[in-house]
Amino acid sequence: MATTRFLVVDDSATMRRIVINTLKTIGYEDVVEAGDGAEALAQLRSHEIHFVVTDWNMPNMSGLEFTKAVRSDDKLQHLPILMVTTRGVKEDIVEALQARVSSYIVKPFTPPVFKEKIDQLLKLVPQ
Repeated sequence: MATTRFLVVDDSATMRRIVINTLKTIGYEDVVEAGDGAEALAQLRSHEIHFVVTDWNMPNMSGLEFTKAVRSDDKLQHLPILMVTTRGVKEDIVEALQARVSSYIVKPFTPPVFKEKIDQLLKLVPQ
């Protein structure tokens, strides 16, 4: 199987590092990063990305706006999107799911939970 390339989107460089290090810990080395949704869309257009991990709260374009942009693009709408955010209230989770994020994790998270969500979503992606 080809290497799965992840796009990690978060305005916090520290949080991006945590997510990237967690991905590496669970076996995923190929990672591209972006600081907000607008930068992430540019990365999606210039790299072949297989999986997106995004924050919600970001300047310029939020994770929710980014998710809606991805879902409205015929070339990108199939991508698994895992939202990793501090927003844990039910209304936010419902709003994210309505925007069609593939799954949702509330920060802080543990590597086993992160891996489980990624494994679940990758099983759904046609190879």
